[in-house]
Amino acid sequence: MNIDDETRLEYALRGKDWKVYWLLLKRGQPMSVREVQKALRFSSPSVAQHHLEQLRILGLVQKQDIGGHYSLTGEVKIGVLRHFVKLGKLLFPRYFFYAVFCTTFYITYLFVLMQGFTRENLFIILFGAIVSAIFWYEAVRIWSLRPF
Repeated sequence: MNIDDETRLEYALRGKDWKVYWLLLKRGQPMSVREVQKALRFSSPSVAQHHLEQLRILGLVQKQDIGGHYSLTGEVKIGVLRHFVKLGKLLFPRYFFYAVFCTTFYITYLFVLMQGFTRENLFIILFGAIVSAIFWYEAVRIWSLRPF
């Protein structure tokens, strides 16, 4: 995908289109118009139909011939999606893994490896706490940018 396509998709994926795309990405399975309408609490199925068709025109979803369910044709990493990793049906901010990794080693150092309070250990304690806090802050900040 070139830069023009990414720019076009970022401009087109706004508001309710973005919420519909996020829902399909999160569910990971084809959904009907009524399922989308109920999940996103749209006022009518025609609203869900309109946004699904917008995504189909953009080439992000396809409509199945039998049953009329919509499914993703592929994932695009645009906007806030660049910062998320999908594991099964779950989406996590990339920083979440950095935070867990860093915090795990920090706690391991504190309770297993640290032997007394020396100047070096004090530096490691402060540095580890600051780095862990930064990663957790970024993970929460990115999580708050999701559509719902």
